[in-house]
Amino acid sequence: MKKVGIIGGSGFIGSYITKEFLDHDFEVKVSTVDISNKNKYQHLMNMRHSDNLHICELDSLNKADLKKFVAGCDIIIHGGTPFQLNVNDPQTELYDPIVTGTENFLEIIEETPSVEKVVFIASVAAWNTNFPLPADTKPDAESFTEKDMRFTSPESHPYCQAKFIANKTVENYIQSHPNLDIEITSVSPVMVMGKSLSYREDSISIKMQYLIKNKIAPNQFIKGLYDNDVAFAIVDVEDVARAIFKAATTKGLHAKDYLLSSETYKVSDVHAMLNHKKPKEKARIIYQNKLAEKDLGIHFRPVEETLNSYEN
Repeated sequence: MKKVGIIGGSGFIGSYITKEFLDHDFEVKVSTVDISNKNKYQHLMNMRHSDNLHICELDSLNKADLKKFVAGCDIIIHGGTPFQLNVNDPQTELYDPIVTGTENFLEIIEETPSVEKVVFIASVAAWNTNFPLPADTKPDAESFTEKDMRFTSPESHPYCQAKFIANKTVENYIQSHPNLDIEITSVSPVMVMGKSLSYREDSISIKMQYLIKNKIAPNQFIKGLYDNDVAFAIVDVEDVARAIFKAATTKGLHAKDYLLSSETYKVSDVHAMLNHKKPKEKARIIYQNKLAEKDLGIHFRPVEETLNSYEN
């Protein structure tokens, strides 16, 4: 039985990834920051084949913890980086866990002979830190593919900047290690939405769906989305999990970075669909998904189907 380690395997996206690997008869090791807080991962225990599931406490900034977690794993899925919009100290809340955590991880896997494959869960911010707004180099409706130049700005949200830097760290590592025995692949989802597998309330994706459904603006950033009717590229959480599983179990994808995206709608239409109403405008495809469809065999479901599954 192959063993996979999933950093962040109990979160919104991570829970679906955990389910995907358990359903395919993997032994699954999932990290949690505080193992005494069972509310964070209890829902995983109800999954099929949960007897093959192991929960481990992990601090991504602690190299000893990382070394212990990856030991014996054939595959590592690196997710679980903090996704938050309200930030008091960007360095300690975002840059340290996202960027330094990635650097520590790369150092540890190089010393772990059992690991054959790593999949990094990056972000659309690794391509465009202005998301959901277009990159400054592109007009509003122009499509974005993996062949486009990445864009970042010091004016972008610290979370987006941190994800951009972390992705660049992985790129630089691959380029400086041409003879790696480990295959490294990245996936970059746009705004991930859909139904949660848990009752946890700390998922920004779930909170965003709740806010948009009820048109609540707790801060100026969210208010600006409504005021400008910003267009959102959206992808279903189950499709993201399936893409990550395929990326992890398909050989020959070293150094690839896949955009994971379905359709793009304005916030007003996202609000309508979350309330089970029809959108006024037709869907657009801004962030392209052709490479993921081709290499990973993923068919991305329509956004209307995704938003109809949201229950709160």
